[in-house]
Amino acid sequence: MNNLEQLIAQATADFTAATGIARLEEVKAAYLGKEGSLTALLKSLGKLPPDERKTAGAAINIAKAQVESALALRREALKNAQLEAQLAAEALDVTLPGRGPIRGSIHPVMRTLDRIEQLFRSIGFEVADGPEIETDWHNFTALNTPENHPARSMHDTFYLLDAAGKVREDVLLRTHTSPVQIRTMLAHAEKYRHLDSMPEIRVICPGRVYRVDSDATHSPMFHQVEGLWVSENVSFADLKGVVADFLRRFFESDDLKVRFRPSFFPFTEPSAEIDVAFMHGPMEGRWLEIAGCGMVHPNVLRCGGIDPEKYTGFAFGMGPDRLTMLRYGINDLRLFFDGDLRFLSQFQ
Repeated sequence: MNNLEQLIAQATADFTAATGIARLEEVKAAYLGKEGSLTALLKSLGKLPPDERKTAGAAINIAKAQVESALALRREALKNAQLEAQLAAEALDVTLPGRGPIRGSIHPVMRTLDRIEQLFRSIGFEVADGPEIETDWHNFTALNTPENHPARSMHDTFYLLDAAGKVREDVLLRTHTSPVQIRTMLAHAEKYRHLDSMPEIRVICPGRVYRVDSDATHSPMFHQVEGLWVSENVSFADLKGVVADFLRRFFESDDLKVRFRPSFFPFTEPSAEIDVAFMHGPMEGRWLEIAGCGMVHPNVLRCGGIDPEKYTGFAFGMGPDRLTMLRYGINDLRLFFDGDLRFLSQFQ
């Protein structure tokens, strides 16, 4: 027993003398480690006679518990001393204001979409919406797109899978918002089918669209805004007036130059590309393609339930992402979708 009391006293003294956590762990090993003093005593119990083994074992366990208690007290004292030293060394100004919640902001593309909607609403256009998962008929066939058109290829279009994992060629992620025009015309024609003359259709169709494309100026997911005006005697002159006026108001430039170049789209005839040229700034005098447009093809009107012999219409489509890049001087489309707060915080 005397030896155990001396061992406890010595262990307590060694623990007290340890000036750091690392040193304390080294001292602990001398008593409680695999080769420690108390561990050796416990291993030696097997050599004692049975009548002495129980008494000696109890005494050694009591000594071990006292050593562990002394170790725990010293460890706690060292941790408290370390914390106090850290607090004393580090200045803590409790009068500083706390960090409030970070203020969010509207995404630059959403700002552009809101601006486009406001400008078109001001001249009598409504905003129409439709599903992003579309049928092949609404996305291609009803828009006069031939069966062998490259846009139908899996290299350009995201097709969905069925339950067995097989590609369904009749269901896809829409490649443009033109299907909303078809759905709008069908609903409009059905609503007014009992009348001899239906009211005009004047809508824009903003939303997300998807194509297999990715680089500095293209993204697999991007945005599009298409417009549709169907009525009696709507002409290409109306199209030019609406689009040119919108672009000048959007860019807040009365001297913005707008030109229409002949082009081809399956869903319009005649068709045109729309270019703009800025008269000031880094893009001065440079023509940039900004949108596509044309008179709605008679086949498209028929698929929308509208008589092309009585009604005409024009349609146009533009990319809000590109408009945003031009308005804010951004040169990489991918910045819009990276989620980098350093970039997005500029638009707070």
